[in-house]
Amino acid sequence: MGKTLAEKIFDAHRVNMPFPDTHVLKLDAVFCHEITTPIAITDLQARGKDRVFDPSKIKAVIDHVTPAKDSKTAEQGRILREWAKRNGIKDFFDIGRNGVCHAIFPEKGFARPGYTIIMGDSHTCTHGAFGAFAAGVGTTDLEVGILKGVCAFHFPKTIKIVLNGKLRPGVFAKDVILFVIKELTVNGATNMVMEFTGPVVDEMSMESRMTLCNMAIEAGGTCGVCYPDMTTVNYLWKYIKDEFKTKEDALNEYSKWISDKDAVYEKVYEYDVSDLEPMVTFGYKPDQVKPVREMAGTKINQIYIGSCTNGRIEDLRIAARVLEGKKISDDVRGIVSPATPEIYSLALKEGIIEVFQNAGFCVTNPTCGACLGMSNGVLASGESCASTTNRNFNGRMGKGGTVHLMSPATAAASAIEGKIVNSSMFV
Repeated sequence: MGKTLAEKIFDAHRVNMPFPDTHVLKLDAVFCHEITTPIAITDLQARGKDRVFDPSKIKAVIDHVTPAKDSKTAEQGRILREWAKRNGIKDFFDIGRNGVCHAIFPEKGFARPGYTIIMGDSHTCTHGAFGAFAAGVGTTDLEVGILKGVCAFHFPKTIKIVLNGKLRPGVFAKDVILFVIKELTVNGATNMVMEFTGPVVDEMSMESRMTLCNMAIEAGGTCGVCYPDMTTVNYLWKYIKDEFKTKEDALNEYSKWISDKDAVYEKVYEYDVSDLEPMVTFGYKPDQVKPVREMAGTKINQIYIGSCTNGRIEDLRIAARVLEGKKISDDVRGIVSPATPEIYSLALKEGIIEVFQNAGFCVTNPTCGACLGMSNGVLASGESCASTTNRNFNGRMGKGGTVHLMSPATAAASAIEGKIVNSSMFV
């Protein structure tokens, strides 16, 4: 019997099984940020265990509130900063060098095919786009990971999602994942790995694949994964070129993680997305999704383009194409946050930042702040936001606020009109 990608990773990393269906895995990386990690740090200190299993395998960043907005967030940053220094963690990205965790860590080459990765953040599933098993964990598991370099999981059941056809112009990875979540529901992949494959995924960039995997958690998934291929190799090449003689050698090595043809899945879903339209959420659950045309005319107060879902250079380019030479409505405010300094710099060189500014957007530093209603774009009660983020929970971006999830193209078009519209009007 063949094995899935996740099963192969479990077999390669299993340390022991202390209980039936409890698999202790060796970790390749532990990612940390200033919101969830300080709790683990202070508890480890209280237990007299202020140390790390391997400083080279721990990556840390201040990204949720940056710069600090008050004394509490400043303290969280201080705890993480001093901990990284005490323990010799070189890959610590402080203010000025920091970016959104699930954008800057893959950008630095820290996610690789076959890796096991944990973080105290639910959207750690993003890194599965590289053919890794990456999962968000709670404080106790994070502490053990930091201290011992292991984490316990149940054996992964996998559902396979085959995306057939070819996306129409104006339809993007965000529309695809919103459609999939609508089909599966928010509980449809609970405690399972979501394996994305098919011709549509094969054609996607790494940025688009990260968008798919990023929102696996919104269907209840433990992790979203894509098969490693030459697109993966090309993205990582500057970091792996000393490990392999050629890109073909790298591809051959990474291909061992691809699921076997006779692998067994819990379920297999096949969708032809050739006729898929731009999608948008309504209500307060990520599976409450409609075609944009059914929500057209819905008034909005704010537009937010950024986050670990859609703040990469590909996303900014898409939005800028819609906004070029246009102004946003006087009835809305627009905020864009490039996800990393590298993305910001590239957008600056390409004239994308100027396009946003000329259109009337506020361009901020890289931050997660607005996505979870902590800073840099919090909504007032009764306001709504057209957002490229990943969650539309009640009050997610501010108490009493409403969030409509959509692609960067739809968000940019909606900014121009001051209401939800299809981007095809402007491209």
